[in-house]
Amino acid sequence: MAKQWFILHALSGHELKVQRNIASRVQQEEMEDLIGEVLIPTEKVSEVKQGKKTTVNRKFFPGYVLINICLYDDDNSFNERAWYFIQNTPSVIGFLGGERPAAMSEDEVNSIVHQMEEKKETIAPKVMFEPGEMVKITDGPFLNFSGAIDEVDPERGKLKIAVSIFGRSAPVELEYWQVERTTE
Repeated sequence: MAKQWFILHALSGHELKVQRNIASRVQQEEMEDLIGEVLIPTEKVSEVKQGKKTTVNRKFFPGYVLINICLYDDDNSFNERAWYFIQNTPSVIGFLGGERPAAMSEDEVNSIVHQMEEKKETIAPKVMFEPGEMVKITDGPFLNFSGAIDEVDPERGKLKIAVSIFGRSAPVELEYWQVERTTE
């Protein structure tokens, strides 16, 4: 009986609850031999709410959780104990794939884990910008000025914006969270 990775469909916004429920129930019901790790692939994202810059975790796949579980026995029959354990976990809708879910390939799992590791250290901006886009400055000395984006530096989360000051175009460097898109 080898553990394989499967995808669970969870109620949206309840992924962490599902992860915690499974972890606590695994110990209570002594299921360590059948159920391993539960992953919620996330990345850190910076956003501004009410003028304050915050960092939040954004899920790669909202509403889905990865689980390392022994769902099939050696003779490829269902392991009913593991199946019912998951089906009776609050906030779990079921396995992706229905009645006979297929395990994820090693490459798929490695790709997702690699993506998580890659994005663990960096904080990505929640909003991405493109050169030529019009933005309005929402913070700093150029508050309420508008301008066109000249350069985008996603590594540093900075923008170079051409702002018209006293009839002349001046380059201003700002962070992503200091601007918002305009419809001009």
